[in-house]
Amino acid sequence: MPLPLFFIEETLPDAGFLTLNEETSRHIVQSLRMKIGEPLMVTNGKGYLTNAEISDDHKKRCMVKVIQSTFVEKSPVRLSIAISLLKNPNRFELFLEKATELGITEIIPMISARTEKLHFRMDRMKNILISAMLQSYQAWLPSITEPVQVGKIIAEANHSQKFIAHCMDDAKVALKEAVNPSMPSQIILIGPEGDFTKEELNNAFQNHFVPVALGQTRLRTETAGIAAAVIMSVR
Repeated sequence: MPLPLFFIEETLPDAGFLTLNEETSRHIVQSLRMKIGEPLMVTNGKGYLTNAEISDDHKKRCMVKVIQSTFVEKSPVRLSIAISLLKNPNRFELFLEKATELGITEIIPMISARTEKLHFRMDRMKNILISAMLQSYQAWLPSITEPVQVGKIIAEANHSQKFIAHCMDDAKVALKEAVNPSMPSQIILIGPEGDFTKEELNNAFQNHFVPVALGQTRLRTETAGIAAAVIMSVR
């Protein structure tokens, strides 16, 4: 069974001691009831995995002794999903969690003409990514941007493969058939519940985005995002 894994923002040393923040300390000492001498793992979400053991089980400032640090190479494949913000934040947060577990490397919250805007809290979104990274025992935290207008995403995407999923009855190819695993980077755009406008679709097509289908049924935005993450992450 793998050791429990925790997150720390700072650079991880090869030796010495680390003091964990109050939230993590409380989780370790009060919730998990871990004691001095017990082993654990720490990551900074930037590839480092550190073996450590508890040297001070203070509930507000738990200290651990570094045993060994290793570096996990980042995947050379850049997988990006630009997905519309949702009126129901719980559904958007579900997507963030599952996309992280599946190994998506970049998440771009998107604003399109039919997006029902909501208050975007970067701190909360990042905490969800961290929790999902730890749960799935990964050493790399996906990047997430502030919300971006769809036109800007379309204009600036420089990925090897570019896809857009939409609900109109136009010709589309199945994403699972369009994805080329040998390509170094891929991006897919997932629209709001009201779908992309015709103007947004035409703009994407003019910028070499390929229209794709994610299945035989019409999916909610967050379900479409998760489905795309599953297909894109298969290597």
